[in-house]
Amino acid sequence: MTQPSPGRIIGIASGKGGVGKTWFAITLAHALARAGRRVLLFDGDLGLANVDIQLGLTPARDLGAVIAGRATLREVVLRHVEAGFDILPGRSGSGALSGLDPAMLERVLGALREAAGGYDAVLLDLGAGLDRSVRLLAAFADTLLVLVTEEPTSLTDAYAVLKLHGVDRPGGDASVVVNLASTRAAGERTHATLARACATFLGRAPALLGVVRRDERVRDAIRRQTPLLARHPNCPAAEDVEAIARGLLGV
Repeated sequence: MTQPSPGRIIGIASGKGGVGKTWFAITLAHALARAGRRVLLFDGDLGLANVDIQLGLTPARDLGAVIAGRATLREVVLRHVEAGFDILPGRSGSGALSGLDPAMLERVLGALREAAGGYDAVLLDLGAGLDRSVRLLAAFADTLLVLVTEEPTSLTDAYAVLKLHGVDRPGGDASVVVNLASTRAAGERTHATLARACATFLGRAPALLGVVRRDERVRDAIRRQTPLLARHPNCPAAEDVEAIARGLLGV
């Protein structure tokens, strides 16, 4: 895993939905901010954005305003004061952004790369699936984290993400995070299964960045629209994400 440098862009992907990707992106952003880093979380789930919903925010403007030319990227950024990081909200409930033409998406990415210079890390919460926009955002990231659970469909989709990332960005930096693990050892076994398939068929195995244990307090924090590290800072899942943040930072 390459240590983030100022402005480093970290994509968070999963292949399938329902594995806790957006929650993980929010919690990792909070953990990095608690470590003293300047963090921007970009809701890159184009058309089905929900970072703002999970945090109980109501943005006046979102990425749709940037696309329409009514605002600059910097003008739509929100500050989550309690968690200490910034958010670039996507546009919830609209499929229009998922079908952006390549030229417009490239302009958005260019603006995002420029804005990244003001942060230590920019996290991209990517949409589920493997459509063109998801692949482009994943290849755009300096580092890709692929979230996986022990479910066979999650493993299959994570493998597909890693396979296409290897095509779109040969030699790119990609690692795995296992979420919703019953135990740390079970999470390590899940990674080993995925790594064996990648080594056999893709010629390289992604490293394991960390395991996040299943924790009922995650559900509570999501229901309360509150960051886990604020509501339950000492629970197992919080400890696991903070360990992953330290791994990213090389500390």
